[in-house]
Amino acid sequence: METQVLFVAPFEKLHKIAVQVVEEKFAAKKGRIRVIKGDLGESMPVVRQAVEDGIEVVVSRGGTAKLIAENVQVPVIPVRISIMDVIRMLSVHKDVYEKIGIAGFKNVIYGSEEIGKILGIELVEIPLQGEEEALQKLAAAKADGVQYIVGDSISVKIAKRLGLPGELIDSGREAIFTALKEAMLIAKIRREEQERSAMLRKVIDQSADGIVATDAAGQITMMNAQAEKIFKVSHFDALGKTIGQVFPVLQMASTKEDNGYFDDFHEIDQKTFTVKHSLLRIKEETIGELFNLQNVSRLQKIERSVRKKLHQKGLVAKQHMTDIVGKSAGCMEMKRKAAKYALTESTILITGASGTGKEVLVQSIHNASTRAEGPFVAVNCAALPENLLESELFGYEDGAFTGARRGGRQGLFELAHGGTLFLDEIGEMPMNLQSRLLRVLQEKEVMRLGGDSVVPVDVRIISATNRNLAQMVEQRLFREDLYYRLNILRIQMPTLAERAVDIPLLARSLMRSMQEVNPHIAGIEPEAADYLRSRAWPGNIRQLSNVIERAMLLSEGPQLTREDFLASIESSEEPVRMEKEQNGDGRDASIWPMASLAELEQEAMERILREEHFNYSRTAARLGIHRTTLWRRMHRAKQGK
Repeated sequence: METQVLFVAPFEKLHKIAVQVVEEKFAAKKGRIRVIKGDLGESMPVVRQAVEDGIEVVVSRGGTAKLIAENVQVPVIPVRISIMDVIRMLSVHKDVYEKIGIAGFKNVIYGSEEIGKILGIELVEIPLQGEEEALQKLAAAKADGVQYIVGDSISVKIAKRLGLPGELIDSGREAIFTALKEAMLIAKIRREEQERSAMLRKVIDQSADGIVATDAAGQITMMNAQAEKIFKVSHFDALGKTIGQVFPVLQMASTKEDNGYFDDFHEIDQKTFTVKHSLLRIKEETIGELFNLQNVSRLQKIERSVRKKLHQKGLVAKQHMTDIVGKSAGCMEMKRKAAKYALTESTILITGASGTGKEVLVQSIHNASTRAEGPFVAVNCAALPENLLESELFGYEDGAFTGARRGGRQGLFELAHGGTLFLDEIGEMPMNLQSRLLRVLQEKEVMRLGGDSVVPVDVRIISATNRNLAQMVEQRLFREDLYYRLNILRIQMPTLAERAVDIPLLARSLMRSMQEVNPHIAGIEPEAADYLRSRAWPGNIRQLSNVIERAMLLSEGPQLTREDFLASIESSEEPVRMEKEQNGDGRDASIWPMASLAELEQEAMERILREEHFNYSRTAARLGIHRTTLWRRMHRAKQGK
């Protein structure tokens, strides 16, 4: 574990004793304690850097401890003079001097006069706040009959200038051990509080609800990311201000009820939210208020979704042919083919570069087909590891593997019965699953994992890829017989560069769909539209969409200008071409950097691990692998192997 406690010794002897105490009393934890030597201001740069590096507590003595406490925001524990330190010093001089002064910063000498009474000598405390007043106070003590000074280094040095003999009181091992023990306890408590605070902060930030909290004075102390989105106000602009200054609607909610809880509806940015208000109390004392905001439309959407999933599992396609924007020859030919193919039952293969809108076209085909009332099921073959993809596609029986859900589970083929199954990135499907898929296409039936009977399925398959499957067949990376089964009907998606005439239409359509990003934007200037049409757009519609959104965010309006797009298109957006290959129709197709299967597998494992709240046993069960195998794969991925 990293260093937690910094010990600053103002003089050499204290430094040596502190190092010895750490070695003897904190041997098992000495890596958490750092000891340095430095008096007053000379130690401050090191202390400040240590605090930035995460030091939890600082330990020092006298004026150095006082100076550090005034300049840093972490606890500072002073090393006090112990009874034994004073007794050791006075026992040497009690028979020589009648009146002895003990001088130093109050955090060092407090309570020393009582020791003088025990030893039968007159012991006078001379508390100092700083070096500047030491001369005056020590001169006054001399005039009052003090004959000898014991104390810290500053006091002894000034006393000698006044002609008073003196001696430095060392802090003994007991005092140093006591201070370090207290510092370690405080460091432990601070670290635990930070961990709890970080966990709470994470929970709050991941909440789908907007959350705002105030202190007893009504000043905003916390707001999560969702609240920032709801109010379109950064927490940097809100923290420290009152609710009334930043969120008047929340102040209205807080004044409606005084029994500690209230729930009401409010309009915020033309959206309806339910606002829950409650008081934060410790015992009977109110220490603040908490506001929780939920989007009513979102709640209604979730409720509708739950009802749908209970009855139909929500397997629907949302896009229609009318949603495909474009009048170019390439776009019209694509839509003409899609409309014609939709009326058949044959399998369709959609090819084209990433970002050309393949899934929109597939959903449109489903909704234009005789299967429109049936389910639409989509699966990305590259996003799941092989064993999980197999169980997702074909389902499994009760007890098929460790962690299998009781009663088994339907696969996507069964869920898509009577409808369409969309296999995206089909070129990434493992070879052994390709053979199972081919059998389903031939026999129109599936067998679940661990099952011994077949289930008839009536499913129309539409697949899509940005890979050259014909070339993959030649390289023995894709089954030839499956390729011909999938490639009965084919649609090549035109790139955005091939349908440049559609770019202004697409841009305006995207703007309408993103109106909430910046409601003040009403259109695109002709010069800006010409500029968009002149670009290559290697990322196709997806890249265009990103640029439109960024321009709308940055623009002052009322229309997007060429300058808005120049500011929105960064040089880093242009991907580097990896290689070229021939599409099935003979044209060159650019191959852009893609995530490897290992990366996709890691992404899927991490997603499921999060869903299972980092429970490796449940995650391994869902993946159909042993817990040790899961750990090994995750570890290997982290090591970059």
